[in-house]
Amino acid sequence: MTATHCILIGAPVDSGKRRRGCLMGPDAYRTAGLLEAITALGHTVEDLGNLAPAEASPAPHRNAAIHALAQNVGWTQTLMDAARTAAPRGLPIFLGGDHALALGSVAGMAAHAQDAGRPFFVLWLDAHSDIHTPDTSDSGNLHGTPVGYVTGRDGFDAFPPLPARVDPANICMIGLRSVDAAEHTTLLAMNIDVVDMRMIDETGIRAPLAAFLDRVQAADGLLHVSLDVDFLDPAVAPAVGTTVPGGATVREAHLVMEMLCDSGRVTSLDLVELNPFLDDRGKTASLMVDLTASLLGRRVFDRPTRSHA
Repeated sequence: MTATHCILIGAPVDSGKRRRGCLMGPDAYRTAGLLEAITALGHTVEDLGNLAPAEASPAPHRNAAIHALAQNVGWTQTLMDAARTAAPRGLPIFLGGDHALALGSVAGMAAHAQDAGRPFFVLWLDAHSDIHTPDTSDSGNLHGTPVGYVTGRDGFDAFPPLPARVDPANICMIGLRSVDAAEHTTLLAMNIDVVDMRMIDETGIRAPLAAFLDRVQAADGLLHVSLDVDFLDPAVAPAVGTTVPGGATVREAHLVMEMLCDSGRVTSLDLVELNPFLDDRGKTASLMVDLTASLLGRRVFDRPTRSHA
């Protein structure tokens, strides 16, 4: 692929759920050699360091279960602004942090696409659909709400107004295997392209992804990829607090990344839900770095041999 200017945006968001540890994620990616992996492929890298949430003081939410509302609102504003500022200069890579960061990163990238007069698409690589709202969330953990927010669902009055709504028909979710009944009903009603693990077992991961990428290509769209650690099977990626057995294999994940690279359509990337406190000698962080390298041009036979001894 042609040389790309990658902009690393540290988003140590640890407020989207109650289990702590994701705030260490951005520095774990740096320690695992993300910058070096990108530059070795001929790209340039600009590291903006770790950002902080904007000040926010929303009123208490009507759902008493909601956790850390002010912090999540502040992070959403910060990351929305960061995305809109960085996107015209290169490919933003949001280093998380839990998946609540996508409230801001996706909203900001959608606004950038609107500013550029281009259609906007999202590839959601995750075990969960994250389409709840603050009103419908039983857990109150707002890392389960970013898709609900960016598609304009009701209930986000405490959050910054959306500068651009993401069309649900332009979202593809791959890897789903933990979706509650309310989310299932919502997904069907919103016409989101859903590829669960049963479909992957039956047809493989290549065909549905290729069909989605063909749609992005035909529309001349910009593509945001949101990669959650729990897209992967916990046997190969243990550093996540939301483990669901039966996830993507290393081979499937690298195929996805190489297909994304081949498409030439990816304009932004989230790396989310890495909790180094739960990792095994940096195994998950290293795998996520390797997957990012595959998205940016490393071929499957160029993968380095790693020792975790």
